[in-house]
Amino acid sequence: MPIIESSIQRARLSLKQHDRNEPLRSAYRSTVKRFEKAAANGSADLADLYKEASSAIDHAYSKGLIKKNKASRQKSRLAKYLNK
Repeated sequence: MPIIESSIQRARLSLKQHDRNEPLRSAYRSTVKRFEKAAANGSADLADLYKEASSAIDHAYSKGLIKKNKASRQKSRLAKYLNK
C-alpha cells in the first residue's frame, strides 16, 4: 500500500476508473464476440449484429477504452466477415 498521499489518491482513482470502465469493456467485447460467433456459424441476422458490434466499438472508442486505430481495425475486420 502506498505511503505518499498523492500515491494513495492515485490508487483510489485507479480503482474508481477500473470499476467504471470494466462493465463497458465487457459489453463491448461480448458484442464483438457475439458477432464473430454468428459469422462463424453463418447466422441470418448478421447485418443487425454487425450494426450492434460497430456501435459498441464506436462507443468504446468514444469512452477512451480503445484507441482510434484499434477501433478502425476491428470494424474493418468485422466488415470483412460480413461481406464473406
